Amino acid sequence: MQVVLDWDGTVTDPDSLWIALDVFGDRDVFHRVEGRLAGGSISFEELMELEFATMRVPVAEVAAYLVETVRIRPGFHELAGAHDPLVLSSGFEELIRPVLAREGVELEVLANRVEEAEQGWAITWRDPEPCAVCGDLCKRRSLPPGPVVFVGDGYSDRCAALAAGRVFARAGLADWLDEQGVAYERFDDLHEVAAALALTRPG
Repeated sequence: MQVVLDWDGTVTDPDSLWIALDVFGDRDVFHRVEGRLAGGSISFEELMELEFATMRVPVAEVAAYLVETVRIRPGFHELAGAHDPLVLSSGFEELIRPVLAREGVELEVLANRVEEAEQGWAITWRDPEPCAVCGDLCKRRSLPPGPVVFVGDGYSDRCAALAAGRVFARAGLADWLDEQGVAYERFDDLHEVAAALALTRPG
């Protein structure tokens, strides 16, 4: 099975997009629109565009800050070395790849792109077409063909998790899967994921 790994809040601890918005964005907008997403009155696409329009600093400055401050969840190196996972993120390549470089890890990354604009950061979506299943911009269509192990933690991981053959979840994703009655394996760090996959590896 191909291992597919969310980035923000799954590899990073805590969510590095939240760190970026808290330090460089508008905190009031961040807290207001996150509540609207939870209540179902706004789409994930709308949430991201509203939040990151408040970012008026160079992308490179934010990337450098994250390289200096973001923490990686324990077990990431072990999981990456054993399974060469695909990083599938609703965040931005420009913020992910510098942290991977800091960690000395090379992985395939599928993520959105972002650049500075006069009205705030402008997002180029990896897959700009709404999902036929959830109706939002999600990760399901970017999953690789064949059996998939999905590892995630948040709202943007929901639809992809439902399409995976095996799911490891924590935080909000785990709570939502409980509500849906969907089976998953809970994790706190990525050592647990690596150990569970090692137990089921053929041979």
